[in-house]
Amino acid sequence: MKINPNILTCLTTLVLITSCIGQTTKQQESIGESVDELGNSIMVVYQDKNDVYWFGSWETGVYKYDGTTLTNYTKKHGLANNRIDGINEDDAGNLYFTSCHPTSTIVKFDGHKFTTLIPSPTKDWKLEPNDMWFRYSYYEEKVYRYDGTTLHELQLPKPPNLTNPFEIYSIYKDSRENIWFGTNPVGVCRYDGKSFDWISEEDVTEFRNEGANGVRSITEDKQGDFWFNTEYRYSVYDSISLKPDKFYSRHKSIGGLDGKIESDLDEYLSIVRDETNNLWFVTYRDGVWKYDGKEIEQYAIQEDSKDITLFSIYEDNNGDLWLGTHENGAYKFNGTNFKKFKK
Repeated sequence: MKINPNILTCLTTLVLITSCIGQTTKQQESIGESVDELGNSIMVVYQDKNDVYWFGSWETGVYKYDGTTLTNYTKKHGLANNRIDGINEDDAGNLYFTSCHPTSTIVKFDGHKFTTLIPSPTKDWKLEPNDMWFRYSYYEEKVYRYDGTTLHELQLPKPPNLTNPFEIYSIYKDSRENIWFGTNPVGVCRYDGKSFDWISEEDVTEFRNEGANGVRSITEDKQGDFWFNTEYRYSVYDSISLKPDKFYSRHKSIGGLDGKIESDLDEYLSIVRDETNNLWFVTYRDGVWKYDGKEIEQYAIQEDSKDITLFSIYEDNNGDLWLGTHENGAYKFNGTNFKKFKK
């Protein structure tokens, strides 16, 4: 039987397309490496919209845990850096991995491939609802704003009466959609889309400790007061408040977490407000502390009876609490204490 050459051409094209699709799928499925456990340095924890967990390391890239399989992604899979300082997600479910050292990089992951975003230096300060904000590298007075198309590299203006060089340590979007920048060592800055307002009190500037800690964490309590990982809380006013001529007022909060007036536990690395309005504080070497508005309770985090060094605390989609540590993987709260995570 003689075959129509046009049909033969179509069949050949179909085979080639099918073959290419198969190769692409195979490549997509093979990205990353299946591993049995997390690395030791797990600094940040994040759960995405599909309830998949992501663990950012300072040494071995990022880990994905879907409830069954633990997958590790590193530079050889497309990451720009094996150090992960932050994890974010956009409305479409794309993930963004921030590396702040030794250089500043933002890598987008669409579930199949990693793409390093190229920043564009600009003075285009805006505050749009769907914009994402990222830290720049250390030793720089800059931040990134990503509008879904362009990664805007922005210079943060210096606070009034302070000319010291500074770094951005934390970024926080408050309940009114304002963006806050926690710095080291010149305090905190609020950007409301129109102006920059600074709080440069002694407890947030850290000049007394030569900028040793910096504002590493920001959150609001159930009364709407702000906590900047110091011994004070701040009531912040806006133009429609009863005190429009005053930006904020400062109040003594709980002092030292251990009840001492003068204590290293006046400062902490990370804070989260849980779904029942408790505040949870992470210290570097003195465990986790919970404040319910009246009482403070400590949770020691130890291995072989020795305190381990902590870095961050995170609340997932289910209201469960996780800890990121410098050298001991990740820990999860079981309602009574924090246990080391094992898949």
